[in-house]
Amino acid sequence: MSTEPSPGERLAAALRRSPIHVDPSLASALPPGERRALIAKFRKAPAPVFVVLVPLVKGGTWTDAEQLATVVHDRLGRDGIYITFDDDTEDLRAREWGGDHRADRAAWAVTLDRAMDDAPLAARLSRVVDLIVSGKGQQEYDRVSAEIDKRYKARHGTHPPAAGTDGGGLALPLGAGAAAAAGVAGLLLWRRRRMASVRREGEGLLMPRTVFATANRATEDQLREQASREVIAFGELLDESTVPTSDERTRALMARALDAYQAAGKTLDAARGVPDLAGVLVLLDQGHDALASAQAVAKGRPEIPPVPLCFFNPLHGDATSELDWRPLGSRRRLHVRTCRPCARAAREKRPPEVLTDRRDGREVPYYEADPSQSIWAETGYGQLREDLIHRVLRGDNTQP
Repeated sequence: MSTEPSPGERLAAALRRSPIHVDPSLASALPPGERRALIAKFRKAPAPVFVVLVPLVKGGTWTDAEQLATVVHDRLGRDGIYITFDDDTEDLRAREWGGDHRADRAAWAVTLDRAMDDAPLAARLSRVVDLIVSGKGQQEYDRVSAEIDKRYKARHGTHPPAAGTDGGGLALPLGAGAAAAAGVAGLLLWRRRRMASVRREGEGLLMPRTVFATANRATEDQLREQASREVIAFGELLDESTVPTSDERTRALMARALDAYQAAGKTLDAARGVPDLAGVLVLLDQGHDALASAQAVAKGRPEIPPVPLCFFNPLHGDATSELDWRPLGSRRRLHVRTCRPCARAAREKRPPEVLTDRRDGREVPYYEADPSQSIWAETGYGQLREDLIHRVLRGDNTQP
């Protein structure tokens, strides 16, 4: 019979030595000095605070925040406030046993606050603890929620989608005692939608963000199957579209959507690897944006502001952060948009998780490939040039 401690027991043992445990793979995100400063703040909290920061990966040891916090609390045997990452993101989640100091609302408030979007991990943790110590977690959550509601109403003339859906038909549990949690979850799901400052409303025409969460974990064969399904689905969506094209701008947007569809299909047919398959999804995303904007304009509303995908790896999904970045060995500085984890890594002088391409028998960041042989390197998947769709249709991505 094995006497090896379980993963939960190992984390509990670590928390008996220090109230902060950070997985070695994440150590650079929270240096020792910042940990000591946080622990000093913990002493002022109305309940014991434990921080457990480990990767949450579907199919891994820890799959979600609820599982992690529950197991660690059980193994440690101490009530208090447990702060973890929220599922497979770097947002923070708080769960409390033995009291109610609105720690969950403090964590949600920091996650929802646009001012904290690009803040380092230590700053976000510190803010959560400050709200717990001051007892203002609920107050700050209400303030941030009101701001989001105000921005949405100013743009659309109505309140955001009701708690209980994510705006796309995903029902949230509304059992006994769950209404408040659903309200928070519904707002959070909405907050994470593709938006820079206000919610992008596409009448269901925007590409679902779950596409990229799935694609980023897929094998090449799985990614090829997924890209094929998405091309077919977008073609069907275009066939079913009833957007009137009497207006010149609407016609231009619909033409762009159709061109993006053709470019995606062309890229899929010739795809030689993951970089090309990622390009298929980028082109489809641009097509969805154009179709959603065409419908908005046809209804007399503003166009849907397009949000590019992460420069370092489009499979990461939306590029919510801006970054001035200089490639290694280059004097040229680029202004790019990336996902938040990649932006944080670059600012902390750590290598982002880049999409690689195989060139001359070795794996290199896709943007280091010869631009004459890679349209993705030349255009940064559409971030460095605005004519990606045109170039694909022209045949610029055809390799010798």
